[in-house]
Amino acid sequence: MSNPMFTPFTCKGLSLPNRIVMAPMTRSQSPGGVPTDAVADYYARRAAADIGLIISEGTVINRGGASNDPNIPEFYGEKPLAGWKNVLEGVHAAGGKIAPQIWHMGMVRKPGTGLHPDAKSDSPSGITHRGKAVAETPSESEIADMVMAYADAAGNAARLGFDTVEIHGAHGYLIDQFFWDVMNVREDKYGGGLTERANFAADIIRECKKQMPEDMPLILRFSQWKQQNYAARLAGTPEKLDAFLRVFVDAGVDMLHCSQRRFWEPEFGGSDLNLAGWAKKLTGLPTISVGSVGLAGEFTASFSGENSKTAPLETLYERMDKGEFDLIAVGRAILQDPHWATKVKDGRMNELEAFDARSLATLS
Repeated sequence: MSNPMFTPFTCKGLSLPNRIVMAPMTRSQSPGGVPTDAVADYYARRAAADIGLIISEGTVINRGGASNDPNIPEFYGEKPLAGWKNVLEGVHAAGGKIAPQIWHMGMVRKPGTGLHPDAKSDSPSGITHRGKAVAETPSESEIADMVMAYADAAGNAARLGFDTVEIHGAHGYLIDQFFWDVMNVREDKYGGGLTERANFAADIIRECKKQMPEDMPLILRFSQWKQQNYAARLAGTPEKLDAFLRVFVDAGVDMLHCSQRRFWEPEFGGSDLNLAGWAKKLTGLPTISVGSVGLAGEFTASFSGENSKTAPLETLYERMDKGEFDLIAVGRAILQDPHWATKVKDGRMNELEAFDARSLATLS
């Protein structure tokens, strides 16, 4: 029987030879916000080794307070975009496909940090995840500027020749802060119930689409959990998730990247479907699943230095055979071993390596 991870996939003008996605992982290896040749080589190695689609590390939009780290790449300006063009050319030369993930940290970024320390940290309401008011609520005009910064990044990706674009709307960063009732207490079109709090992302989707070719798909990454609160949930029932996701469908999103910490965990009681499975069932859109693929240990533990043993892939194959979701994003395993996908394709499972958390600091 053929491995379901190695069947072709098409969405609009994006055609992939297989279903494996390199998950976006922050590398902090771009001094001054500019991707280096080493960054280009890092991605090209994986493109040459059976990765269907690479989603880049989070790359920040043109808002001064978008990042807390001067080594995180930007996606605007002459030098950073030249660096990304170099990355893109290397991936394409190796036969790969790549999407930039466009990103804004919001209030996760502390004022005084990053490449633009004097810039303020954007937010929905000036309220932290602990409910403390630390800044004024942004005006609708300021929000419009945030929206257009995302759209301009999507336009940059299209002009450079990227294959698709992913918007980061997960994990407690800016877009997800608009989703979260703890941090979004606005009383205009961007606040209220969950579907109203989704309007910021919907406006971003619409404006991004205007700057992209019709056949270039747009991906939205979202999550229930937040790095500030792993137990947080936006939608506690399939019905609430359906209403939430419909906002993005109506805005024109093409694919949903459904982030969870362990891909095998069911999203709601009474069903084995994970978050990506429910998103596909409810919307009919292609979905990407993710979460500790090929490893026994959960990924957030790696940030505190925990290693992880390898884990079998049979459960993943079963879910993909059933069509529960369309693509699977792999993070740490591919970060450490650029040949992970080729080894799986060739059935060389005995060559897969346990994850060493020290690999997080390198560009191997």
